[in-house]
Amino acid sequence: MYHWPDENLTEYLDQHDYDVVEVSVIGGYYQYKKLLKLSKAINASKNREYFKFTIGGHGPAADPKYFLEKTDADVVGIGEGEITYVELLDAFSGKRTLESVDGIAFINNDGVYVRTKTRELIQNVDDIAWPAWDLFDMNYYALLREPHIQGNERCLPVLSGRGCIFACNFCYRMDKGFRPRSAESIIAEIEFLKSKYNIKYVIFSDELLMSSRERTVELCQAFIDAKLNIKWSCNGRLNFADIDVLMKMKEAGCVFINYGIESLDDKTLFVMHKGLTRKIITRGIENTLKVGISPGLNIIYGNIDEPLEAIDEAVEFLLKYDDHAQLRTIRPVTPYPGSELFDYAIEHGLLRDTADFYENKHTNSDLLAVNFTKHSDEEIYKKLYEANMRLIDCYLEVQAEAYKKTCAELYFNRDSTFRGFRQT
Repeated sequence: MYHWPDENLTEYLDQHDYDVVEVSVIGGYYQYKKLLKLSKAINASKNREYFKFTIGGHGPAADPKYFLEKTDADVVGIGEGEITYVELLDAFSGKRTLESVDGIAFINNDGVYVRTKTRELIQNVDDIAWPAWDLFDMNYYALLREPHIQGNERCLPVLSGRGCIFACNFCYRMDKGFRPRSAESIIAEIEFLKSKYNIKYVIFSDELLMSSRERTVELCQAFIDAKLNIKWSCNGRLNFADIDVLMKMKEAGCVFINYGIESLDDKTLFVMHKGLTRKIITRGIENTLKVGISPGLNIIYGNIDEPLEAIDEAVEFLLKYDDHAQLRTIRPVTPYPGSELFDYAIEHGLLRDTADFYENKHTNSDLLAVNFTKHSDEEIYKKLYEANMRLIDCYLEVQAEAYKKTCAELYFNRDSTFRGFRQT
């Protein structure tokens, strides 16, 4: 919350007694480097021999042995942690052995790497307790900003389910399948957040709220019947972006849907296993705009044999359909460990292993980690530069026009609601 330097963590652990310290991260160059820095700070504590250090999340879970060696952690958690962690604490307390805890990896006392049986997924996610919001400064966390949120509106994330029914080749999600929460459970949580913390905007931050047409409509109707009266955003699928579905979402309070378009090239979409075509994408985006919901247009470049002209097609698409609720640029695809694309890179000699990925190749999310195309890095970077310069210029022009309109309203129409040009 306060963004203290990592050294403060060492000092804090020196001054307080803990049984376990846990760090959880997703994949990514920033998360990897931050995990190493935090691990160094944790291991430097003079109390290190008295507490266990555990790590988890999709990042370490993809290659537990590598992360154990890099962080000197005692245990890596693999998969969902709610049940695993309770059992792990029992093991740390001497009530059971580490080997008996499913869903973990560790180096035993003989220096041997041990990975236990896969943890079974929690099938009824309604049984999982809500987050312990009372342990956090909610006045800070409620300052999250999302498209179409007002300056005086407070916002928090909520999960509508776990997992995804699709299997994109660049996704490193470890847990298979989709497990939805009931509408009743979601509504109860949102009503609590409204009454307790005055939340007016909810981010459904799970991988896919729009898992089917039927579920989406059912959930939205439940929101309407419950008179939730909130704004919300979610991750969606263009396969299900029919007018009737989107109208119901709009009626239920949805103001922004984040779509994973990824490419406008049909062959590349097939290679990705997106289950989309350019025709489906275009229809879905046009429908979304037609009902008055902002679409988040996410496009990446560089999947297997993707043509260079796909970048030009993506730019034209963004310039035509982007409503500028957010600045949108095009990034290279990244083959994170755990993804099918990572395995492809290993098989074709484009990567050696996880160490090669994190220590040599993945230096930034806007730079190529692996080039899967038939074009040179220089050709791709030149094309991405030209594409993103056009997108940035267009976004800034739109913002400038909005400021000019505000200025005219202020001085010529004496707009007394004006509260300054500074961004908040």
